[in-house]
Amino acid sequence: MSLMIRGATVVTHEESYPADVLCVDGRIQAIGQNLDVPAGCEILDGSGQYLMPGGIDPHTHMQLPFMGTVASDDFFTGTAAGLAGGTTSIIDFVIPNPQQSLLEAFHTWRGWAEKSASDYGFHVAITWWSEQVAEEMGELVAKHGVNSFKHFMAYKNAIMAADDTLVASFERCLELGAVPTVHAENGELVYHLQQKLLAQGMTGPEAHPLSRPPQVEGEAASRAIRIAETLGTPVYLVHVSTREALDEITYARAKGQPVYGEVLPGHLLIDDSVYRHPDWSTAAGYVMSPPFRPREHQEALWRGLQSGNLHTTATDHCCFCADQKGAGSNDFSRIPNGTAGIEDRMAVLWDAGVNSGRLSMHEFVALTSTNTAKIFNLFPRKGAIRVGADADLVLWDPQGTRTISAKTHHQRVDFNIFEGRTVRGIPSHTISQGRLVWADGDLRAEAGAGRYLERPAYPSVFEVLSRRAEHQRPTPVER
Repeated sequence: MSLMIRGATVVTHEESYPADVLCVDGRIQAIGQNLDVPAGCEILDGSGQYLMPGGIDPHTHMQLPFMGTVASDDFFTGTAAGLAGGTTSIIDFVIPNPQQSLLEAFHTWRGWAEKSASDYGFHVAITWWSEQVAEEMGELVAKHGVNSFKHFMAYKNAIMAADDTLVASFERCLELGAVPTVHAENGELVYHLQQKLLAQGMTGPEAHPLSRPPQVEGEAASRAIRIAETLGTPVYLVHVSTREALDEITYARAKGQPVYGEVLPGHLLIDDSVYRHPDWSTAAGYVMSPPFRPREHQEALWRGLQSGNLHTTATDHCCFCADQKGAGSNDFSRIPNGTAGIEDRMAVLWDAGVNSGRLSMHEFVALTSTNTAKIFNLFPRKGAIRVGADADLVLWDPQGTRTISAKTHHQRVDFNIFEGRTVRGIPSHTISQGRLVWADGDLRAEAGAGRYLERPAYPSVFEVLSRRAEHQRPTPVER
């Protein structure tokens, strides 16, 4: 199986140049000018377009059981929608129940994901702590290619990780060469504010952002970063939405601490006025955590991307239909938290970032693909256009337009947070494993075509210390 993309401008995170790209058996086999076409090779004309690495979404929740229901996109429909938007790989989340075996939960999610249309990997959440958890973290790293673990500092009385769990798990991540990731919101404060607002009779979606003000994210970000600093481990903060959290990341990075930040396109473009929409269902459609913020936070987040203190863009794709959101009709704290976005992330970021001059094309590639591949040890298999890399590519039409709507998107949900927004710059073709899976509006996703991505651990602290000791050991003197 071979595919030749001719005449496009190749764009990576660091350079752009005209070239033909030949894909054979799922890998990039050759890059150059006027390449010979093998017999039987399919040819795709890329004239006037950009050829970029396929998008990698490092934060999705397909068919997640959550808040009494299950996210409406499963691993097939969600990844298929991603392919329509230029995203060719995801890293989803295994979230064990408290006291549940991590391995048991991992195998459950692996079973669900067998129908994925695109390649996928997993972060595994640490929702409780014991020696069993520590042992199973080691097995997940060594035998199952998991190199990142998630910690929810929110959702009290459910999956929230207290400080003692953070400390123990961060230490274990350091030993294993894994990356701890954090949902930074002070769960105690959120719970307190939710109860206070409900007691005051505020039950609608307008209370949601009031229960999770910017300070609760800033405090939790600071705490997670300080714990990581004390232990000497890197840390990755998901869905950074506030200036306060960004300030903590920026301060830590200025001191040389390995802290990484992720941002969602919604937090770059949507403000908290949506929660005051007169239609309850519309307002509830935007309920996610952390919530959308006042406008001044959006400009701060753009500066974070431009300065290199925010490193990846994700979606936190976790969608619920109107009838599911209705579970919180009398209590905002019971509205299932989550929105869609995997189909729209790349086009929205291009339109609002590249077209506006806020971002270069190279920064776009870094933020939608390459940086994620580097942080989570998938590079250069993913996030790169080079010989030997996976043939996961997106042919980007910078003049193509699309008006986003729940009526026409491929995500299995009846609401879209970007409803009515017209974007300029869209994928004309998406290539996964060397196959055309999206071609000028024709979605050719196949259930089960996706592969599980094993992600090697980074050198553990013990390996680093061992190598350092070996390097410093005196050379034996011959007698």
